[in-house]
Amino acid sequence: MAVDLLGGDDAPAVVVDGALRAMRADPDLHLLLVGPTEVADELIAALGPAQRARITVRPVRDSVGMADHPSAARAESTVRAVVTAVRDGTADALVSAGATGATVTAAVLGLGRWPEIRQPALVATLPAVAGPVVLLDVGGTLEPRPATLARHAVLGAAYAAVAHSVAAPRVGLLSVGTEAGKGDRVRRATDPLLSVEPLPGGAHYVGLVEGYDVTLGARADVVVTDGFTGNVLLKAIEGAYAMAGGPPVGGGAPRAAALLGVAGTVVVCHGSAGADDVASGIALAAHLWRRHAIDLVSALLDGDAVADRSDRSTDTEVRTS
Repeated sequence: MAVDLLGGDDAPAVVVDGALRAMRADPDLHLLLVGPTEVADELIAALGPAQRARITVRPVRDSVGMADHPSAARAESTVRAVVTAVRDGTADALVSAGATGATVTAAVLGLGRWPEIRQPALVATLPAVAGPVVLLDVGGTLEPRPATLARHAVLGAAYAAVAHSVAAPRVGLLSVGTEAGKGDRVRRATDPLLSVEPLPGGAHYVGLVEGYDVTLGARADVVVTDGFTGNVLLKAIEGAYAMAGGPPVGGGAPRAAALLGVAGTVVVCHGSAGADDVASGIALAAHLWRRHAIDLVSALLDGDAVADRSDRSTDTEVRTS
């Protein structure tokens, strides 16, 4: 796993701590640490000889700041370097807690999009009362068109089937009511599109759903929304857990999300992630790689038995807002 040591509000300290926890928790994990050598040395010094053998360092001193424009990812930086490592086969997956726009931009430019995917989506899985609920987008595309939301529903259905073994996922569109015609212009235009959109994995569209359906999970296994609303909702759930004294048994709101629609395994952690969040992001990346989840999701979309990883779109139009 390639880890961006300089990504995040509290990097590099929390990233080093999180990587250390991930290494100790998973004896089969190998990390490529991308960042200043002295930062990587802090982590290596805390490991035993056997664990040190599972660490490789790629020295990079520059990073993309949280306030920088996503186009800054084109320059040499830690986030560009972790993407390059995946593209070149040096790493199987990458993890960064850096700026979402920069990470998405670097991944699209470096790895390429899947066919027919113009705007990749960040997907998170929340623990709901009735079982896990896949929520997307949670920050990748802030102002999608109806056709993009419909395509993200396809991504979410395939991800639920592959990553969480959900049989015949139920897909809902987040709105302010469940009656037809509720919601803003984008929701009203997307609803009829989804009612006729072919969905993979035996999934079916259940119609409009509301915010509480995300935490209850009784009506939908996959909830589709724009990246702005999804990100706000995710953080609101985090705050609600904190106010209630902590997350429910089985975990709280995730602070790491998988990027769907690019030709590689990419996990984006919350910018304010702590060490545990970074460790869970690394574990998520390892889990997705070991299950071949990204390839299997791509294969479901293509209708093939095996995903063709050489079939990539590498055009440079990247929309992150």
